[in-house]
Amino acid sequence: MEMSTTTQEPAKDLVAANIDAQKETLNPHKIAQLLIENATKELGLPTSVYEYMKEPERILHVSIPVRMDNGEVKTFIGYRSQHSTVVGPAKGGVRFHQDVSLDEVKALSTWMTFKCAVVGLPYGGGKGGVICDPSKMSKRELESLSRGYIRALGDFVGPDRDIPAPDVNTNPQIMGWMMDEYSKVKGVNAPGLITGKPMILGGSAGRGAATGRGTVICIREAAKRIGLDLNGATVAVQGFGNVGSWTAQLIAEHGSKIIAVNDVHGGAYNPNGLDINALVAYYQQNGTTKGFPGSKDITSAELLALKVDVLVPAALENQITLANADKIDAKIVAEAANGPTTPEAARILTEKGILQIPDILCNAGGVTVSYFEWVQNLQNYYWTEEEVNAKLEHIMVNAFNAVYKVHEQRKVSMRRSAYMVAVKRLADAMTARGWI
Repeated sequence: MEMSTTTQEPAKDLVAANIDAQKETLNPHKIAQLLIENATKELGLPTSVYEYMKEPERILHVSIPVRMDNGEVKTFIGYRSQHSTVVGPAKGGVRFHQDVSLDEVKALSTWMTFKCAVVGLPYGGGKGGVICDPSKMSKRELESLSRGYIRALGDFVGPDRDIPAPDVNTNPQIMGWMMDEYSKVKGVNAPGLITGKPMILGGSAGRGAATGRGTVICIREAAKRIGLDLNGATVAVQGFGNVGSWTAQLIAEHGSKIIAVNDVHGGAYNPNGLDINALVAYYQQNGTTKGFPGSKDITSAELLALKVDVLVPAALENQITLANADKIDAKIVAEAANGPTTPEAARILTEKGILQIPDILCNAGGVTVSYFEWVQNLQNYYWTEEEVNAKLEHIMVNAFNAVYKVHEQRKVSMRRSAYMVAVKRLADAMTARGWI
């Protein structure tokens, strides 16, 4: 099936047509479904393509009892969703957060399918989550929870079935515990089970910075298209965890001026630019960017409304909505987070002429280097950081070019073109398997 190159825009965006304009849809799974439906109809694909992709292939709901430090047993609820395995095993992170829900995990696994497809990885989408507040748990309790979660998943995951990774509030240490527990259960060393591990356990060079690096590569390519010089460009970053902090550090290497960042506790603003290296050190010491010397406090709402060249939402989903889309004043919005912009808000940003780099493209650097880690684990042969970064550069640039080409040819937003590229690849795999 060849992709049509007609340049006529449909009379009405199918996402908009399917959503009550008076009541914004914030359910992340419904949003993902609407984006898939939009892309399949744009491409003139059989309805069976949408039917295969609108729901995850399988979902596991688990209960994880943990003996807390006070001696009491507390049961935590966890999920793992495998959206699609049409092109390969499921792949996606595990988040520990008090707001984890089944719909969120389903949506995130769906986005992972399209994220892998848009950059051409031999993976489908997976995602996991546990309802908990890690900030209120000790290291021992977190380790017990991590090991209990991977034991509960059992054969649902594996190097050739479903490969977890870090996500919100999880890190290489947690991945190390999970890999160790799985290896004990199976009686073999299984580094290929999970990615984002510590280097000593088979982690990949360059993995920590990968999502931020991929984001900056996309920003750089987008800036070229609109004639924006990143040297001196102003940038605001919402969210200063791993992705946000690395994005800020790496874009600063291009000479960009980071004027605002924030985290869950507050933010720092300086119209003359923040010293990012000093800010990273301050954040690591204090757990927040709020109060950084030489800066003014700034709320998340205020940061999103700043006049900047580049806005990077790097926190959670549904941050740019109907309530604040009209206040966004940027040339580029680079979605380092998953699903930070609702469909209605995205439509407003498009009408305002803001170039949006959609999440499934913009933050795909992380899963790309996770793929590299998995390949290295399977081969038991490891690459240098320079090799990893060069391979990441190649994949991200090619993916951006493919999406931008459809954006220009079809006269659609970058978000819609990214889904069209991804859905086309998935439909081709379905055809090759004889599903459609």
